[in-house]
This record gives sequence, C-alpha cells and structure tokens, in this order.
Amino acid sequence: MAKFYESLSPQLTEFIENQKVFFTGTAAAEGRVNVSPKGMDSFRVLSPTQVAWLNLTGSGNETAAHLKQINRITIMFCAFEGKPLILRLFGTARTIHEQDADWDKYYAMFPPSNGARNIFVVDLSSVQTSCGFGVPLMDYKEDRPVLADWAERKGKEGIREYWNEKNLISIDGLPTGLLDD
Repeated sequence: MAKFYESLSPQLTEFIENQKVFFTGTAAAEGRVNVSPKGMDSFRVLSPTQVAWLNLTGSGNETAAHLKQINRITIMFCAFEGKPLILRLFGTARTIHEQDADWDKYYAMFPPSNGARNIFVVDLSSVQTSCGFGVPLMDYKEDRPVLADWAERKGKEGIREYWNEKNLISIDGLPTGLLDD
C-alpha cells in the first residue's frame, strides 16, 4: 500500500544513499515523456525536503528542456537488493548550468567530471513509498566506466562541442538552456 510523506525521513535518506541507480521523469505540455536512468555517484540529499543530482553529458538533455516548460519532476528509486521498496520523490526543480552563480557551490558536492552538464536541485512537494514486491532482485557489480572514459577523452572543449551539436535542443525541439547566458 502506498504511503505519502511531506519529507524524507532519516530511514528514507539512508535508503537513497545505498542505491546505485535512480530514474527521473519529466514532460512538457506536448511531446514525449522522458524517463531517464541515472547512476554513478551523482545524487545528494540536501535536506529532508531538497535533493540534487549532477547530470552528466549524454545523447539528449530532455530534463533541462522539460523543466524550462513545466517545472515538475518525479524521481524514483527501487530496491534491487534487500527489503523491497519503491520510493518516489515529487517536486519542482531548478536547473543549474556551469555559467550560473550557484554552479561551484553545488558542483563541489560531487566527484569532478569533464562530462558534468547540469545540476538539478529539487524541492520536494511529497514523498511516496510503495511495496516494490514486483521489482526483481539484482546484484550490483560495478559502475560502467564508459561514460567517464568518453568524457575524459573528449576533454572540456570536446564536451562543449558535443553540447552544441546534441544538447541545446530536446528531441521535441525545445531549448535546454545549456549554454544560455
């Protein structure tokens, strides 16, 4: 049975800190709904009502584009090991880009990466838990090194070129704000 909370408890914060993967969901008024898997050491609980994650460069930048249109987001964690649980975080988010004044403050919370693209700071409006009985048990092996290796080879200049080519407009033609001044 699903239960709703106004904020993250210490137990739910500990659950988040032990997860290796999470999923984000956003949508604009029109177009595709985006659900993205995220991993690596990229998520932080800032307070019982605020979280942040470092978004690394990828083939699209849908979350940033959607949040410029409609500021709502869902983040989901699933227990793939141990006691079953699904945790959903509902809220609104602020997108922070490298050129923004708050970038250094938040970026310092994460391991450095040439591929760092955005930081999303999410203010939680509600938190939901549900059973997770249908989620399979899986063993974590390790993070894939492919994305970090790719970003390292590209270097900062190569990453910026990639952003210009692939990350300024969403797949539905919406601006992402990535390099806006």
